[in-house]
Amino acid sequence: QVQLVESGGGSVQAGGSLRLSCAASGYTYSSYCIGWFRQAPGKEREGVAHLDSDGSASYPDSVKGRFTISLDNAKNTLYLQMNNLKPEDTAMYYCAARGCYCGGNYCYRPRHSDDFYHWGQGTQVTVSS
Repeated sequence: QVQLVESGGGSVQAGGSLRLSCAASGYTYSSYCIGWFRQAPGKEREGVAHLDSDGSASYPDSVKGRFTISLDNAKNTLYLQMNNLKPEDTAMYYCAARGCYCGGNYCYRPRHSDDFYHWGQGTQVTVSS
């Protein structure tokens, strides 16, 4: 049974930083694609950082240069470092994972929330102006 548990959310002022953690159990990340998503009230869930099974990271323009995704394989923990936070970053943040294939010239790179099987319970991030 795969379990993902987020932590590290909180309230900060604009310009501040937070680091979210996502501890995984039930499998090892090395064979999975993992990511961070967020959902604000009344809005759809959106991806903010992805780490594919070949080690490549990607970010949408809204957070590029401010957010960094990383993985500690020894601790089976995924991180999201968020710097220069803005009020529009306020949302519930979720980590997600799924099995991924990468071989030859092809790597599967899921980006939509519907593509992910396993989810954490979420951690709230609130940024005040």
